[in-house]
Amino acid sequence: MKKAGLILVVLGAGLTIIILNKNSESDPHFLDEQFSQIEGFIPHRDSLNSKVSKVDVAWHLDHMLKTINVICKSLEVSNPEEYRSNFNFTRAVIYTLGDFPRGVAKSPRVVRPPDVIATEDLYRQLEMAKENLKAIQRLDAKAHFEHPYFDVLNKKQSIRFLKIHTGHHLKIVRDIVRK
Repeated sequence: MKKAGLILVVLGAGLTIIILNKNSESDPHFLDEQFSQIEGFIPHRDSLNSKVSKVDVAWHLDHMLKTINVICKSLEVSNPEEYRSNFNFTRAVIYTLGDFPRGVAKSPRVVRPPDVIATEDLYRQLEMAKENLKAIQRLDAKAHFEHPYFDVLNKKQSIRFLKIHTGHHLKIVRDIVRK
């Protein structure tokens, strides 16, 4: 009986370490590969596959870039002294899995693309996103923003969210372009 209890404690500790590890991101170049993919998909901006998504590639690219830029700006203007650590079960599960289910969440208005998306705007937002990610590396660890589903995210959790969110939309874009 003691052996079983010890095994459960060790497994629980191991699972906790994995969850904590998967719930943050610290590499300053964590989106470099995704930025290259985004840029590579811009020429396919008008591709649409209604079996995969109701919107075209340009919508997904614009949304990814808006999300990165809005979150970075929110982190910059936050007051680290006001940050309070919190647990969110949904966030823990999604961060551990590293992906979202498709079609479940609705994007907040501030990160929804306009009706007309100019190609130049995609390139401009991409460069802005690269600069914004460099800027947030210098921010306090308790810089934060409030996510509509995951509560308040500190800098590392925000970076992890950006990686998961960007990867999620890039998978959709790949499926659209693949037809």
